[in-house]
Amino acid sequence: MFQSFVEIATPEQGPPRLALLRQVMAQEGLSGFMVPRADAHQGEYVAPRDDRLAWLTGFTGSAGFCIVLAERAAVFVDGRYRAQVKGQVDTSCFTPVNWPETKPARWLAESLPNGGLIGFDPWLYTAEQLEALLKGLEGTGITLKPVGNLIDRIWPDQPAPPQGRITPYPAELAGMSHEEKRLSLAEVLKAAGQSAAVITLPDSIAWLLNIRGSDIPRNPVPHGFAILHDTGRVTFYVDAAKTDDSLLAALGDQVLVRPVAAFTPGLQSLTGTIRLDKGSVPVWIVDTLTEANVAYRWGQDPCILPKACKTEAEIASTREAHLRDGAAVCNFLSWFDAQAPGTISEIDVVRQLETCRRDTGKLLDISFDTIAGAGPHGALPHYRVSQGSNRILQAGDLLVLDGGGQYLDGTTDITRTLPMGDPGPEERAAFTRVLQGMIAMSRVRFPRGIAGRDLDVLARYPLWLADQDYGHGTGHGVGVHLCVHEGPQRLARSSHEPLQPGMILSNEPGYYREGAFGIRIENLLVVQPAETLPDGDPGARLCFETLSFVPIDRRLIDSDTLAPAEREWLDSYHEACLTKIGPRLTGAALDWLQKATRPL
Repeated sequence: MFQSFVEIATPEQGPPRLALLRQVMAQEGLSGFMVPRADAHQGEYVAPRDDRLAWLTGFTGSAGFCIVLAERAAVFVDGRYRAQVKGQVDTSCFTPVNWPETKPARWLAESLPNGGLIGFDPWLYTAEQLEALLKGLEGTGITLKPVGNLIDRIWPDQPAPPQGRITPYPAELAGMSHEEKRLSLAEVLKAAGQSAAVITLPDSIAWLLNIRGSDIPRNPVPHGFAILHDTGRVTFYVDAAKTDDSLLAALGDQVLVRPVAAFTPGLQSLTGTIRLDKGSVPVWIVDTLTEANVAYRWGQDPCILPKACKTEAEIASTREAHLRDGAAVCNFLSWFDAQAPGTISEIDVVRQLETCRRDTGKLLDISFDTIAGAGPHGALPHYRVSQGSNRILQAGDLLVLDGGGQYLDGTTDITRTLPMGDPGPEERAAFTRVLQGMIAMSRVRFPRGIAGRDLDVLARYPLWLADQDYGHGTGHGVGVHLCVHEGPQRLARSSHEPLQPGMILSNEPGYYREGAFGIRIENLLVVQPAETLPDGDPGARLCFETLSFVPIDRRLIDSDTLAPAEREWLDSYHEACLTKIGPRLTGAALDWLQKATRPL
């Protein structure tokens, strides 16, 4: 299996490791040290070698950071992880802090009223993060100092850097050759008066060069650094062990492959004005260019928007991936509905779902560790089942099942909430509100220029009417056989990026009652141009095309509270599920689909 169930959180190791870190801090004359969940490439996901936050604290969430002082240590987490962190860290020495409500600068100022010297690894902070910290610390007497990574000095069995093999990605699936991409972006640099751009994000490099890697679990991206020149030439700094002759032939003579050790002199030798993305380039790179008197200018990673706006070939391929995956999920649901309460566990669920995806013959990996949270575990949005936490599904439980697959032609991500036995009235009412928000987002039409922050409220409105809400965004961007979380597009109050045709996003409102149950419903959508309605005003409009086709469990729906348009949408969606997925199923699974898609 791709997924294991070994418990990876080690809260009992927190106190001795914290003590070791404080010893090194004292030796360095530091008042504190900051430990983010980040690596030198500044992607969202990190390799085991770079999972310093989990090693120190026990917290395994995908976002967060720790600040350690001589007498205090805080783990900052957002709304997705506030219940999870309490069970993963030793709260006698690490204090969970709600972030972003409490900013790190404010916490530092309150904790060090007389000032102090805080160390940080300049590879692990972006220029934007450092700028925000420095601004917040103005007038506090607190100074930030770039230092070597202190965690690496006390981690005796730290894993080696990943050496995953890199392979070419078919241009027919990408819709563009890497030469076309390089030359197109070179024109962008020329128009901006920039001679080169430094690119560190692994998925940007993978997209630009039409390659895929295996350095990050669940995400087919390589670790490396790239410099895109205004000629269209790229210098790719990567460990030679990851490459072979077939890759070099696919890259061609306009992509110069160099060892990572050559990256520093490569930066120092640059001329002209260099584009740096303040939100993704590590501080170390900025400092290196400054010391070498190389001019730079802030600008967005040139790959970000072209990567987000999928080509027609990518959209066509990801449609097929979602239909294949949808059939696999329906096979699983047919199996699930045949199981009696008390006979299966969360681990059984994860294994069976992965088996159904493997049976397609096309699964390369899962796109993230499957979330299968039953009963109170469902209230943890990013719950990961382990042998120690594994729960038997009992009558009355709700199961939040969130998973996806990595296929060569697409990355999938879908969530369904499933009842084990008869659901209670509170669960049905909350599920129906979540469904209404999910339908509202699916149906919306909007003018160009609208960002995710403008639409997020649509999914929350039915919950807000009941004084309910959820502590995560409504949707994230998704790649095509790339990262399951992709920017800059999001459906969230914090997202200012205008939505554009070709962007793929998740639509996943939810509701979580700590200690009781969780609910989430998720489909993937792609932004498409919308035809003007017969009586509509002129002007360009956009809409969402649904990519995911798996029935929504009708046993959880209080259908009397749905508006006619909502019932019509759901019946139409279920008819599409039967039409698109039915020909891919046989036997009991087809019978199950026919029953699951009956009109309300």
